[in-house]
Amino acid sequence: MTTPAIDLMTSLRSGNSTAPRLTWYGPDSERVELSGKVLDNWVAKTSNLLQVELDAEPGMRLALDLPAHWKGMVWALAAWQLGLETVLDGGEAELLATAQPESAAGKYDAVVAVALPALAMRWAGELPAGYLDYAAEVRSHGDVFMQHTEADPSACAIVAKDGRRHSHHDLLDGFAMPHEESVRLHIPGRDGLEAALANALGAWRSGGSVVLTHPDVEPTEKLLAAERIHGS
Repeated sequence: MTTPAIDLMTSLRSGNSTAPRLTWYGPDSERVELSGKVLDNWVAKTSNLLQVELDAEPGMRLALDLPAHWKGMVWALAAWQLGLETVLDGGEAELLATAQPESAAGKYDAVVAVALPALAMRWAGELPAGYLDYAAEVRSHGDVFMQHTEADPSACAIVAKDGRRHSHHDLLDGFAMPHEESVRLHIPGRDGLEAALANALGAWRSGGSVVLTHPDVEPTEKLLAAERIHGS
């Protein structure tokens, strides 16, 4: 049985799979552009890491202590593809993906440290024993994700800030923000990961793409024109 998240990843790697789907502008002139195929590869590798290294299975909860960042989006998509519930408010969860692992002691069954710089090959510095280094481990996992256990479409995928519970079945019809067909959408990172995910899902569902900017990156007219931002 498929879920909307699985169907979305199938659509992103099919058809015009080389077209940009997620473009990130970060500090220090960092720019990362992911085509549908490359985005799907990152999501598959992350889902495989969760399933193989952490024994994650549908129904488990994954806390995402990550900003509005391209890696934060990859982690959420990987979790939903696997059938996990993403927790964005610091609530209870079995697993944690975080850019601040020093604050995670004793709260989770497993912790993954996520280095945010695009070229990071490992976490900069020491990690507590048992913590997983995402940058060092993710590339060794496969580009194709095969579920060990089918996800339950009726299970919770995310609880939004407004308190609404969205099931996996409801991700694209209830949680995602509607956007026009083939939109090229700018998403300001200052609005947080939940808003970025809701907007990106809506854009991708309509066959569009997104440009996500770090809060410190000014979305100048030159940048918006270069990225051909249009629609909403």
